[in-house]
Amino acid sequence: MLLKNASVLIIDDDTDVLTAVRLLLKTEAKEVVTEKNPENLRWLLSKQTFDLILLDMNFNSSINTGNEGLYWLGKIKEFKSEAAVIMITAYGDIDLAVRSLKEGATDFVVKPWHNEKLLQTMKEALKRKDSKNASAPSFHADSIIGNELLGESEVMKDIFYKIEKIAPTDANILILGENGTGKDLIAKAIHQQSLRADKAFVKVDVGALTESLFESELFGHKKGAFTDAREDRVGRFEAANGGTLFLDEIGNISLHQQAKLLSVLQNRQVTRLGTNDPVPINIRLICATNVPLTELANESRFRKDLIYRINTVEIMVPPLRRRDHDIILLAKHFSRLYSNKYLKPVMEFDEKAMDRLLSYHYPGNIRELQYTIERAVIMADGHVLQAKDLIFSPIESTQVSMDDEPDELKLSAVEKNTILKVIEKHNGNITKAAKELGLTRTALYRRLSKYDI
Repeated sequence: MLLKNASVLIIDDDTDVLTAVRLLLKTEAKEVVTEKNPENLRWLLSKQTFDLILLDMNFNSSINTGNEGLYWLGKIKEFKSEAAVIMITAYGDIDLAVRSLKEGATDFVVKPWHNEKLLQTMKEALKRKDSKNASAPSFHADSIIGNELLGESEVMKDIFYKIEKIAPTDANILILGENGTGKDLIAKAIHQQSLRADKAFVKVDVGALTESLFESELFGHKKGAFTDAREDRVGRFEAANGGTLFLDEIGNISLHQQAKLLSVLQNRQVTRLGTNDPVPINIRLICATNVPLTELANESRFRKDLIYRINTVEIMVPPLRRRDHDIILLAKHFSRLYSNKYLKPVMEFDEKAMDRLLSYHYPGNIRELQYTIERAVIMADGHVLQAKDLIFSPIESTQVSMDDEPDELKLSAVEKNTILKVIEKHNGNITKAAKELGLTRTALYRRLSKYDI
């Protein structure tokens, strides 16, 4: 269906939003109905049929669930409405908006939006409605960042959807996750899908900068500003002007460094060491850390006002052990990559090799899997990778040895006993046991089968 032939209902308690959308759609849609009170939904839907509904996620109404949008989405579905539903959300509610897709919404838009983007979203929603595909679209990593950022698991599909929605905005992003989970790839994906894609993407490992280098590296300096300042230098903020600045390991900087960074972000200008001349900056900021947000919230470690400044939207990257469906996908990708690099035929995995890949818990995450496959491709004699070819890194402190040595038996016994104790602790509740062990239910069931428990 074309938007020009559609009847559109807009439900939002903000009269400015209702007026803006009504004016936008005045010449774009056949009919536009606006409503401030979502409690009039039943009456509206019984009165006429709508092709498209724009539904706000937060209302000041008698219903107070903390996620009113999901509540009213459920009511729309109860009313048997066949309208495509687009949720209207703010940056901070993107997690709820993603959840709304699983509960029947067609799409969502983030305030404030560009009118062209809103119209395009509405047109696509109507197309999906016509094709009887009103559920969330299927996302593939190729649509995000070539062949680098891969995933078919539900958690990764949610991340891909977030990237698609937040990338065109200038919202500051905080990426959280363990080392080796691919936080830098997600930062690059956001930049590549942004309106700044043709500008610079500048990465800085701020956690590795000493106190003396921090200001010079980020803000730049003039010749003679300090002993080794032999020439003028542009800082990373200026180098990223117009583009994206990615500050990795932000959780490891000192309180003094945090104060300096906060000042720049608030004033949107930098002053090079050795000068008094502020330079305006226009950047999109992405930060990443392996420090859990709960630890960052401790003000003795990290300033809360800086957290709010860098964390308009957060993306939590899951560890590989919670991405069972992606392990073989990634392993095959790395096999193709390194087979080509080392001029070997593309190597496949036999069944036991795949079992070994799936039963390991990857304390080093994707980075460990990548190095394991690279080593296996280099050392393998045939065209098929076997279980014995997969030797996981001994530098990971919590790793389970995969070598066919007596130590494997000892470590297997430890793992088996640990699983038994945790399951006993939770009175046989597999879900709770898996959560405490840091495993998915599927991974835990595999281990139960492995140890005949």
